[in-house]
Amino acid sequence: MSIDQHGDAVLQGLSLRSLPKVSLHDHLDGALRPETILELADEVGLEVPEDSAEDLADWFAESCDSGSLVEYLKTFDLTTAVMQTTEGLRRVAREFVEDLVADGVIYGEVRWAPEQHLQRGLSLDEVVEAVQDGIEEGEDAAERAGRDIRVGQLITAMRHTDRSLEIAKLAVDWRERGAVGFDIAGPEDGFPPSRHRAAFDYLASEFFPVTVHAGEAAGLDSIRSALIDGRALRLGHGVRLANDLSVISRDREDVMVELGDLSRWVRDREIPLELSPSSNLQTGAIQAWGDELADHPFDLLYQLGFAVTVNVDNRTMSRTSLTRELALLAQAFEYDLDDLEVFQLNAAAGAFLPVEEREELIELIGEGFDR
Repeated sequence: MSIDQHGDAVLQGLSLRSLPKVSLHDHLDGALRPETILELADEVGLEVPEDSAEDLADWFAESCDSGSLVEYLKTFDLTTAVMQTTEGLRRVAREFVEDLVADGVIYGEVRWAPEQHLQRGLSLDEVVEAVQDGIEEGEDAAERAGRDIRVGQLITAMRHTDRSLEIAKLAVDWRERGAVGFDIAGPEDGFPPSRHRAAFDYLASEFFPVTVHAGEAAGLDSIRSALIDGRALRLGHGVRLANDLSVISRDREDVMVELGDLSRWVRDREIPLELSPSSNLQTGAIQAWGDELADHPFDLLYQLGFAVTVNVDNRTMSRTSLTRELALLAQAFEYDLDDLEVFQLNAAAGAFLPVEEREELIELIGEGFDR
């Protein structure tokens, strides 16, 4: 399989970009177009490391290829800096939706942390409103073009600050106006979900869905805390769950694996794993298994029956798209269209939507892959 310059590929005679997709783990401040960064930076008088969109795209990719989540996160200082005004937030959100539509996504969830966008005097409600306005502008433009997409906000708290309860209440306040779930993000190691138990208790009392970044830079204790303290319905990345698997025998055609209590719970409860292959390589999340995509435990988890989903994490930092991530996995593990459909069905089943809307989404995916 060859992947073209736009990240597309042809599998069994079909363009992967044309297939209906669901995106669950996609950061707003990790999905800015380089040309938009340059224009917004010029408007607010912000210095940028490169002068051209192409060079800036290279800068992001190279800066994020460190094998460290901490170093990876430093690049967000630039993207968040140009997302401090109503106009900037609205534009970024609108273009986020436009890029999803171009990628064949029919349902997406965008996660972002409102507390990081208050440097120019906006309030928490004002920044959420600006992002929602941009999302709706993108959805309306898609509808006019004959394309259907729905995008919900995952209101996110930063795990190394002390505003999670406040942000949780903000998320619930916006539940009928665009917010579909809650997350915590930022440096994972040393900042377990248990630090935010009050926020998670509140969200549980309000029956508000939660996904938690866990098992990316930290190990099994982080995942355990996400499930117990966070009541997470999905795991953001969760790739280090593979540490709870023990290979008990291996031959040329078969591998026998024993699951620990934690991994068995996640598998048997069909808790979706929001895996992001390219990002997991960049941040060193899979360094225990290797440094190539073929080393990623994605396929092992899939073969063992885990509810794996495919995600971009940060399109700008990984210079990727959902189509490209699917193409890379198909190339690495010889997946066919049936496999790629399973990944989309898993994502649809795990979407933070009412069951009737999830069933409709599943039907649309089935119809799209059948065509």
